[in-house]
Amino acid sequence: MDLPAYEPPAEPDRTPRDNPLFTETATVDACARDYEAAARVRAEIDKQQKRTR
Repeated sequence: MDLPAYEPPAEPDRTPRDNPLFTETATVDACARDYEAAARVRAEIDKQQKRTR
């Protein structure tokens, strides 16, 4: 009786990649852009926290 050949699952790709958190130099302008971009998120969090009180 022939058994089917075992095919192990493919290994995940573990190639190191650049981390976007560390590729851009931290500057005042970059921090200001990040803060401004997150304004909508901060407003939504504030709204959700007010509902739970």
